[in-house]
Amino acid sequence: MNTTLNAVFASRASWGLSVIRIIVGVIFMAHGAQKLFGLFGGGGLAGTAQFMESLGLAPGLLMALLSGSAEFFGGLALVIGLLVRPAAVALTITLIVAIFSVHISNGLFMANNGYEFALALMAGTVAVLIEGAGNASLDRLIAR
Repeated sequence: MNTTLNAVFASRASWGLSVIRIIVGVIFMAHGAQKLFGLFGGGGLAGTAQFMESLGLAPGLLMALLSGSAEFFGGLALVIGLLVRPAAVALTITLIVAIFSVHISNGLFMANNGYEFALALMAGTVAVLIEGAGNASLDRLIAR
């Protein structure tokens, strides 16, 4: 396998990171489904676009589509363990934007809509980015 593909698919991680990757992926899929499809009490694309515009993230519809897609499809990639490093990059960027555009002014704690939950999810995405998908993944099968 060439060096570039090996960097994408190889994993140093074991079973523990697979558990974290799958749980974080499910959470992201749920948040993406709220934004894209209006599931789980979410606003769907229209509601999310309006919210994005209110934050100054314009055009709202494009921002809603990008963030919802990153969360839903990036989460799906984490769950099945396929192309987890590119997915982790997209999700980490999405979290950085969310922290600095929504949560940072509210402090750390979730009770005040702070950034602690986003920061915890980002710890998971950065760990996956560094270590790879782990044993229970399609990336590991491809790397072999």
